[in-house]
Amino acid sequence: MSKTLDVITIGRSSVDLYGAQVGGRLEDMGSFQKYVGGSPTNMATGTARLGLKSALITRVGDEHMGRFIREELAREGVDVRGVVTDPERLTALVILGIRDQEQFPLIFYRADCADMALCEDDIDPAFIAEARSVVATGTHLSHPRTEAAVLKALRLARENGAQTALDIDYRPNLWGLAGHGDGESRYIESAAVTAKLQAHLHLFDLIVGTEEEFHIAGGSTNTVEALRAVRAVSGATLVCKRGARGAVAFTGAVPDSLDDGEAGPGFPIEVFNVLGAGDGFMSGLLKGWLDGEPWPVALKYANACGAFAVSRHGCTPAYPSLTELQWFLDRGVRTPALRKDADLEQLHWSTNRHGTWDQMRVFAFDHRKQLEEMEGATAEKIGAFKLLCLEAAQAVAGGQPGYGILCDGRLGRDALYKAAGTGLWIGRPVEWPGSRPLRLEPEIGPDFGGLSEWPLENVVKVLCFCHPDDDAQMWADQEDTLVRLFASARRNRLEVLLEVIPSKVAPVDDDTTARIIERIYGLGLYPDWWKLEPFKTEAAWTNACDAITRHDPHVRGIVVLGLDAPAAELAQSFALATRQPLVKGFAVGRTIFADAARAWLGGRMTDAEAVAQMAERFRALAQTWDQARAGRGAVGAAA
Repeated sequence: MSKTLDVITIGRSSVDLYGAQVGGRLEDMGSFQKYVGGSPTNMATGTARLGLKSALITRVGDEHMGRFIREELAREGVDVRGVVTDPERLTALVILGIRDQEQFPLIFYRADCADMALCEDDIDPAFIAEARSVVATGTHLSHPRTEAAVLKALRLARENGAQTALDIDYRPNLWGLAGHGDGESRYIESAAVTAKLQAHLHLFDLIVGTEEEFHIAGGSTNTVEALRAVRAVSGATLVCKRGARGAVAFTGAVPDSLDDGEAGPGFPIEVFNVLGAGDGFMSGLLKGWLDGEPWPVALKYANACGAFAVSRHGCTPAYPSLTELQWFLDRGVRTPALRKDADLEQLHWSTNRHGTWDQMRVFAFDHRKQLEEMEGATAEKIGAFKLLCLEAAQAVAGGQPGYGILCDGRLGRDALYKAAGTGLWIGRPVEWPGSRPLRLEPEIGPDFGGLSEWPLENVVKVLCFCHPDDDAQMWADQEDTLVRLFASARRNRLEVLLEVIPSKVAPVDDDTTARIIERIYGLGLYPDWWKLEPFKTEAAWTNACDAITRHDPHVRGIVVLGLDAPAAELAQSFALATRQPLVKGFAVGRTIFADAARAWLGGRMTDAEAVAQMAERFRALAQTWDQARAGRGAVGAAA
């Protein structure tokens, strides 16, 4: 059978609620960030980010947290066919925090949790047969039911010629050896645990653990003696993690000194958070192992991935993309606090964003001032009309990818909330309409803290009326707002779409927008998206696109705005824009909704008529865009 998967991990899955405050007790933390967790789940994500085709076998609850794990894994590119939904049990939770560089208080909420109900029936032989390797972790050897599931997966893997690996992952708390308040305990001696592990060590080709984890596997607190005890029952390659001293691999007899094992280079970095470092390490190690790299190279990958993990908040979110890892290995450490390395953090952000938006057909009805000025408009009626706009957008999208909306949270709140989770791309404006210098909607707050209330799927859209020839004071004012806004957006894990319209300020030429783009990047700001005017010349498009890709080759792309242009004029601008692979689509509003809005607000059009007219116009624009894109020739085909 064809090996379509590189690795299947099996075992724990949880939702990690990570304290956002650092340096205090868990008792005093006031807010939490939500991530996927559990060693096998972390490793499935970490290896997927490194380009391996990974999958996970586990159980989650039939509730919001279980769906979160499944959806987040899918967004990361992990195959979730082996993730079973348990109708009776809840998804495991872990509440944890960062006390300092060594202490990490955590509480496991795993009483009768879903993943501990994993059983032999959950192991599909055909699924296991697809994998080049199966990776187990120690916790699921602690209970007869989950142990049987793991052993079945290992047996099937070996029968199908797959390699097998064990991350010892010893948590005394999860073996019933420590109390609920001792979740961070890493070692308690137990002859029963040692015997259980040693009964299965012969099933693995690779065994990985810290010195303490080999102590429990080998039954000795002398690391060399413990490793030799493991070697006595297993021919696996043994990889021993040694914290700041890196790691060593032993493919044969264990020497008298750990320093005599095969090693890879380490990385002198500041330890910020030790949680999840082992799973990051394992992800890098699996990448090198499955790629057939020599152990020093595989350990280099592992050490680097572990360094990322200890330098950032959270476990899974800290792990690098393959692009990021390769860039880091080529460039090296510039500052020991990796999370403060601006270039590295931007690369981490831009190469680990969720979702792919190669086409963008966006119905923009985030307009506020234009609607408020129409006859018959009230805040309530505008809100009701925006629900009709959403209905039209969904009618055209039909559940297909590549469609989106721009909708505000002041007049369009109901439509904005209703759009959540529908699969539409959602942009949400923050600028006060028509402001120059740039001012923001009151909901954003004077400290820009309002963004903390936004769903993560919302994209911060900000329109800045600016021109290269603006005076120094105007630029200083607008730049201050943009810098603070971008910092808040990144802190709250939100993407940003920056819209600039210089033609509304002063005359423009083919270099005008490119000069603005250069200035924005000069501030250290990296929009995920750009929203630009429909330029009239190919030179203007080329200059703008070149300026963007020169600074950010991983940018999401550009969408073209409409400026209330007639459909025929938009068609001409689309034909020019689609020659640029960086231009992903359009975000058009008044061309679609203006006539319907005037008639509906004035009482001259029914709901159904308004929806039908807007859907017809949106659909026609989407078709015009698709036709222009299809006809753009060889340049477009390379996108």
